Amino acid sequence: MSTEVLDRPEIKTVEKSQTVRKPAPRYRVLLHNDDFNGMEYVVQTLLQTVPSLTQPQAVDIMMEAHNSGVALVITCAQEHAEFYCEMLKNHGLTSTIEPDE
Repeated sequence: MSTEVLDRPEIKTVEKSQTVRKPAPRYRVLLHNDDFNGMEYVVQTLLQTVPSLTQPQAVDIMMEAHNSGVALVITCAQEHAEFYCEMLKNHGLTSTIEPDE
């Protein structure tokens, strides 16, 4: 009886690295009260700038800014927040963005 060693391929265990995607940071678009623009104009500008807003939401945002000095318009990805903020500014409204923490 001969003792032959069979050539077997070596079995290796390969661990697949898993990519964990962190959600993109979100930003808050804020509308600040001013003494220049009429309430109707602010509501219409909000509706034109942020298509996802309904008229009652736009009215609530305008009233919050009017009564409190600042109101949250929307929370979204940075690129969208910058776009919305610029659009509001282009229409003469005062707007800023900040990280949503």
